[in-house]
Amino acid sequence: MSLSFSIVRAALVALTICGLLLGCDQQSSSTSATTPTTEQRYSHKLSDKNATPETLALYNNLAGLRGRYMLFGHEDSLAYGVNWEGDPDRSDVRDVTGSNPALYGWELGGLELGHEKNLDGVNFKHMQEWIKAGYSRGGVITISWHMYSPVSGANSWDKTPTVHELVPGGAKHDVFKTYLDTFVAFNEGLVATDEDGNTHSIPIIFRPWHEHNGDWFWWGKGYVSEQDYIALWQFTVKYLRDEKGLHNLIYAFSPDRSRIDLAKFESDYFYAYPGDEYVDVIGLDNYWDLGHEANTASADEQKAGFVTALKGIVKVAQARNKIAALTETGNNRLTIPNFWTERILNPILAGAEAQQITYMMVWRNANLVREKSEQFFAPYPGQATAEDFKTFFAHPFVLFESELPKLYE
Repeated sequence: MSLSFSIVRAALVALTICGLLLGCDQQSSSTSATTPTTEQRYSHKLSDKNATPETLALYNNLAGLRGRYMLFGHEDSLAYGVNWEGDPDRSDVRDVTGSNPALYGWELGGLELGHEKNLDGVNFKHMQEWIKAGYSRGGVITISWHMYSPVSGANSWDKTPTVHELVPGGAKHDVFKTYLDTFVAFNEGLVATDEDGNTHSIPIIFRPWHEHNGDWFWWGKGYVSEQDYIALWQFTVKYLRDEKGLHNLIYAFSPDRSRIDLAKFESDYFYAYPGDEYVDVIGLDNYWDLGHEANTASADEQKAGFVTALKGIVKVAQARNKIAALTETGNNRLTIPNFWTERILNPILAGAEAQQITYMMVWRNANLVREKSEQFFAPYPGQATAEDFKTFFAHPFVLFESELPKLYE
């Protein structure tokens, strides 16, 4: 795909989107006295009533894209790739398509212990700079946290019952607050300056305590009661939002698809749901329907399950005036031919309901030399699905960074 084609396509997509978003509204001939208030202009409310203007604009602009466009995201995209590390301005996604992803995923595990790097080897100071760079280009930022246990000291995959000691009244509650404080300090470094010289906090889609309905994390089902998980989530939000004054966060709830029975989707999805006033994004982590090695269903059955699950979160989101997203997904090592078009794009486009998701994010591309692990979820040059990924990139429904409209106005 030539660079000139990518530029022309990006321009056409941007012009099409412009009329859909708040930032592209034409000037009204009416007087300033009739200018709509922020409350009138934004029909989708956040759980944070004091959210920054940029954060509220992002949320509503994402809502405005539904049914027409979906953002593509990638974890750790700027930090390293399968065959490179340390390049100051590079991504495997851009090496293949000519554009960075529209959404950047980052991970905090290890921050709470004062580590210089996260659990995947990403330097936290460099991460802050990559976040600021992505945001400066109009990209969207999402952050997850594989927190080490404040009780055992082990990593997220520890099975020691922990949560009951972290909630208010628990023996490790004060220690837990110091862990959250490390994110408060990290967030203080995520500041941008506008054209007028005014500073503001970069909006973040914050996705804590993910995949809680699985049994692989210490906050997962089987190691914590439903009541204590809800208390953990609610305290996290109240502490960051109300006590520490972080008003740039959009909170994403993301159970795991493998633990949801599609026949009773909503009841399974709402296991340990913390409440509408503590959640903004109705998310789902779904590797299960995309060729997970433990899923023995046929490809057609998995595609049907993928669509049903997407329809499920869209229905939940629409009932609550929230947005839905495929918060984490992918096929490890991309072993399925034409994965991007046949297993992601075509099933989503088959019906109007699934097209209501706002973004999807695939997991990271482990650096082969440093990690000695063949784990990747986005293609790199020469990888078997790279050409299919270019077709996925070229489809007007899918947005990458080069095609994004102004989402923060």
